[in-house]
Amino acid sequence: MDGAQNETQESEIKWYVLKVQTNREKSIRDSLERRVKREGLEECFGQIIIPTERIVETKAGKKKVREQKLYPGYIMVQMVLNDETWYLVRDTTGVGDFTGSAGKPHPMDLAEVERMLGLEQKKEEEPTRVKIEFKVGEVVKIKSGAFESFEGEIDAIDEATGKLSVLIEIFGRQTPYEVEYHEVERP
Repeated sequence: MDGAQNETQESEIKWYVLKVQTNREKSIRDSLERRVKREGLEECFGQIIIPTERIVETKAGKKKVREQKLYPGYIMVQMVLNDETWYLVRDTTGVGDFTGSAGKPHPMDLAEVERMLGLEQKKEEEPTRVKIEFKVGEVVKIKSGAFESFEGEIDAIDEATGKLSVLIEIFGRQTPYEVEYHEVERP
């Protein structure tokens, strides 16, 4: 009875985290996928993911979207854990080990997986977070628009939209003015 119960637990696909060589995550994932196909173990493996997020940067006045790894040196693998799959993963060049205690692979908590996968789905809908190199309280000069060449203090930063709220002085009063992050510069 224990053997049958153990077999059903092992045949369940779960998420695991692999420690891998940093900056080689994509080549290690590709190598792992090739080995799974070559060994005919596709039914034992689900998704193999490198958790990333999209970041919008502006360089030389041009917007550029790039992917940034959330956890450099780690890959998430959905798999059935048994001796055959464990050895296949461990023998893949660049894979360090599974995360877990005492050398035994430990599956990820379901709530954690859902949170991370929710982040993945959100990422595909819109390239969110914008890399803004200014801070709240910093004085900036507006480069274009109705208030060109006005200086003001940054009141708020919205990384999701890439907009800044700058307090400029109009008729002796501080007035918030919303501007794109690339439309301001340090004076």
